[in-house]
Amino acid sequence: MNRVILIKYGELTTKKGNRKLFINTLYSNILKKLKGLEVNIFKDMSRMYIEYDSLNEKEILKRIGEIFGIHSYMIAYKTNSNLNDIKKTISEVIETSFDMSLNYTFKVETKRSDKSFKNNSMECNDIFGSYILKNYSNLKVDVHAYDILVHVEIRKDFSYVYINEYKGLGGYPVGVLGKGLLMLSGGIDSPVAGYLALKRGIKLDLVYFEAIPHTSLEARNKVLELAKKLLVYGFDMKLIVVPFTKLQEEIYKNVPGNYSITIMRRMMYRIMEKLTKRFKGLAIINGESVGQVASQTLTSMKVINSVTNLPVIRPVACLDKLEIIDISKKIDTYDISILPYEDCCTVFVPKHPIINPNLEHCLEMEANFNYEELITEIINNLMVIDITSKESEYEDIL
Repeated sequence: MNRVILIKYGELTTKKGNRKLFINTLYSNILKKLKGLEVNIFKDMSRMYIEYDSLNEKEILKRIGEIFGIHSYMIAYKTNSNLNDIKKTISEVIETSFDMSLNYTFKVETKRSDKSFKNNSMECNDIFGSYILKNYSNLKVDVHAYDILVHVEIRKDFSYVYINEYKGLGGYPVGVLGKGLLMLSGGIDSPVAGYLALKRGIKLDLVYFEAIPHTSLEARNKVLELAKKLLVYGFDMKLIVVPFTKLQEEIYKNVPGNYSITIMRRMMYRIMEKLTKRFKGLAIINGESVGQVASQTLTSMKVINSVTNLPVIRPVACLDKLEIIDISKKIDTYDISILPYEDCCTVFVPKHPIINPNLEHCLEMEANFNYEELITEIINNLMVIDITSKESEYEDIL
């Protein structure tokens, strides 16, 4: 049997005028994801088809399950668009997929996109259902509680028969909505925020604020490992390591302890704005969750946000911690995030950070030191790392 992997677009099909862009972006992403495997990919406005070497089937299915923009996918059996060939293929699919010594219930669903085909969908359901009943005494029809759902798609050139349908990740193809810069700490929340941003079609570069010697190389390695987990779902990511030590030390020399986190976040946002422009991003993305810590009250967010006009996207803003943890476990970042290496946001946390900061007070405190000069120095001394899954690529930076 001629097997192909059939991909359904799902949400992409609602995009009307942008549909072609979405499908072409998904096509490009699938090509990148399946690089190194022998495949031929064909697309139209409603489906995508992947011809492949059956020896690579398991690996191909695994990689497709990591691509955003796919509603569902399945192994489909390709045949000619005539009733006899479709019937023969249905038999082959059933006999190779199930233990024919057992009893099953079944249902047939036919989709006839070729309207010139002589029988409509309902008539095809009756024809194929009757054929199965006649040839397999152990199969009985049950359209509500069935063991086997036989899908038949009749198209102009070929038809496709399939049984098992796998749920895709959904969302939009990564990159279709431009690029954002993710503030990636070593915590639980920011990798989840990155994953959710990727799901909405946003390509990511990653920004890590580092304060050596107050933070360690182990903390940097932790962030690199998190970045590699996000790379599973994205493409061509860079990790921008920001040398934050001098500026952070100046903050703690010149700012009262209760305001230090607020001023630190304002400085980070100023730096993020410059990085977003340099790396051609459209938005700042972070893992802030409303009310989770002092800098994430609405008042704090408003005061911190005032330093930039860029949109700040907070994908986990309205999730509770347990919901965030559930996603982190699903994407395999949780065990890395809980490793005991502190980032610069946690190493200097005051005992009593202010939860309702005053903007005028912030401006007065910031006037006490030349932060603009320090930010310029930071921007001139960035470390930019191309993220790869190969361990050897990072030997010189750890």
